[in-house]
Amino acid sequence: MTTLESAEPALKGACILVVEDDFIILMELEFILFEAGAQSVDICRTVEEALRVAQNRDHDAALLDIRLGRETSASIARCLTRLGVPFAFFTGQAETDPMRAEWPDCKIVAKPASANAIVTAVAGLLRRP
Repeated sequence: MTTLESAEPALKGACILVVEDDFIILMELEFILFEAGAQSVDICRTVEEALRVAQNRDHDAALLDIRLGRETSASIARCLTRLGVPFAFFTGQAETDPMRAEWPDCKIVAKPASANAIVTAVAGLLRRP
């Protein structure tokens, strides 16, 4: 991943949930999303933490790693679906993961991804008038 070449406000004012178990990737995603204008970025490394945050805070969109250690983000994706929060998967296992069958139309951002690809994917999720 690289930083954005331009500081366009594609995510201006957005509240984004990011779930990723790799600390360095998580920090880089947080930086990229703030740089693109997000108002807040809630970062979570576990399923339990992500479910708690998702249920207690309104989000405009979410970016989920499919695999979180020995768990998957399926329960988080189901929770976000119930809450009406759009999400994309950020994963290196895009096509091979059986979890994809439950969300065949979900946007995938394949690791590694450029900052522009990440911002474009998240911006595409935002419900803007």
